[in-house]
Amino acid sequence: MEDLLSKFEQIFGWVPQWAIGLGLVVGAIFIALFVYGIAARIVRRVVAARWPAVTLLLQRIAGPSRLALCLVAVALVLPLAPLNDVLREQLRHFFVVAVIALIGWITVRAVDMGAARYLQRFRLDTDENFLARKHVTQVRVFKRVIDTLIILIAISTALMTFESVKQYGVSLFASAGAAGLIVGLAARPLLSNLIAGVQIAITQPIRIEDAVIIENEWGWVEDIASTYVVVRLWDWRRMVVPLSYFIERPFQNWTRDTQSLIGAIAFHVDYCTDVSRIRQRLEQAVRESKLWDGAVVNLQVIEASPRAIELRALVSARSAPQSWDLRCEIREKLLAFIREEMPEAFPRERAMVSPPIADFGGAFEHGDERSRPVPARAHS
Repeated sequence: MEDLLSKFEQIFGWVPQWAIGLGLVVGAIFIALFVYGIAARIVRRVVAARWPAVTLLLQRIAGPSRLALCLVAVALVLPLAPLNDVLREQLRHFFVVAVIALIGWITVRAVDMGAARYLQRFRLDTDENFLARKHVTQVRVFKRVIDTLIILIAISTALMTFESVKQYGVSLFASAGAAGLIVGLAARPLLSNLIAGVQIAITQPIRIEDAVIIENEWGWVEDIASTYVVVRLWDWRRMVVPLSYFIERPFQNWTRDTQSLIGAIAFHVDYCTDVSRIRQRLEQAVRESKLWDGAVVNLQVIEASPRAIELRALVSARSAPQSWDLRCEIREKLLAFIREEMPEAFPRERAMVSPPIADFGGAFEHGDERSRPVPARAHS
């Protein structure tokens, strides 16, 4: 290697030493990337057909592997490069920062791969998927919290390699003064959401694909990040809610303990309605529907106002979307039945146009003399 470098210096003697050193470092990086590309192609051709999992593993560790190979190449070339002390020290410092970044990157990828491997045994595309949603929620929340902590530790460690930042960090930690209070107040939302994420992962008031009502909006929990939750609303909008919201404020969770739900259908009919006929039609309609789970069907008179009575039909379904569709279907069928078979059941207004005279206490029969008509006098 030294003979090769001496010949290289004789040929390019007119080039500055620092440019030769940087050229060697950059060349070593390009050679490392070229070698990695050839090795990755060979490994894919050999193991792709027999072990698909190995191919997936290589894809996930491609970035850290490239960085590691480049750092090895730089470590081999840097002692031999003709560089002055200042530039060599700067490159060495950059190398240390890159090693810290590599360790953090490998740790994050290892956590992601472990989480993905653990979640392979659970499926969310089934009806009764409570155990799967429980483990998916816990693993995703913990994984993102751990990833955030790893990134923060890696960045902090890399910054501490700079002497000025190191002195500032030591003085900041040593003095519990105004600067510490300002930093603590600024980091409070982040820390509160991270702590809320850990609480949600443990207590699980919400899980992935839970049906919830938040701020009068109905939707499904699509994703739980390290500091926020994405709720997929019924019209495909996305509501982004901080994690602390689910710890500090009330909300509705329709699938907390079971997927099955009871839906209510309320409508008003006249007092002369034959409720038993509507009840028979309700039972027939739910038996004909594919959305009914066969558990609950009921019709009750729940209110009586001066104008009409209010009926409430209860029907059950296997999930929240099916419950909504079943309620709409049954409501449509019952309204069609009333319109075609029982038009007298529609609410109506009643008024007494000519009430009996007795209702006025006989005022017209026993009134005083002044209320009676005076007969006309005869004129001659």
